[in-house]
Amino acid sequence: QVQLVESGGGLVQPGGSLTLSCVASDVIWGNSIMKWYRQAPGKERELVAASGPSGDWTTYEEPAKDRFFISRDNNKNTIYLQMNVLKPEDTAVYYCNAQGVYDEYWGRGTQVTVSS
Repeated sequence: QVQLVESGGGLVQPGGSLTLSCVASDVIWGNSIMKWYRQAPGKERELVAASGPSGDWTTYEEPAKDRFFISRDNNKNTIYLQMNVLKPEDTAVYYCNAQGVYDEYWGRGTQVTVSS
C-alpha cells in the first residue's frame, strides 16, 4: 500500500519549535525525492524544503532558510522537518510529498498553528 503519513503538528507559541515527521511506505521510499510543502489559509501550496533520495542534498525555500531543517532516516523510511523560531506566518497545513521517477505522492497533511 502506498502511504505517506505525517505527524507532529500542533499549536506552538511564536519563537517555539516543532518537529514534523512523515513515514513513507517501502514502495515510495527507495528512489524518491522527499519534500515538505505547506498551505496557509487562502494561499497556494508552497514548497518548504526537499531532500535527495539518499539525503546527499537538501534545499530550502526562502521562508524556511536558517530556521527549518529537513532530514531523513532511511532505516525508518521517515523524513523530518525541524522548525525553529516559529512565526505566526508559519501557520499552515504541512504536507509530505514523495517525488519518484514516474509518480508523485502526497500525505494528508498536519496542521501547524503558531499563536500566543
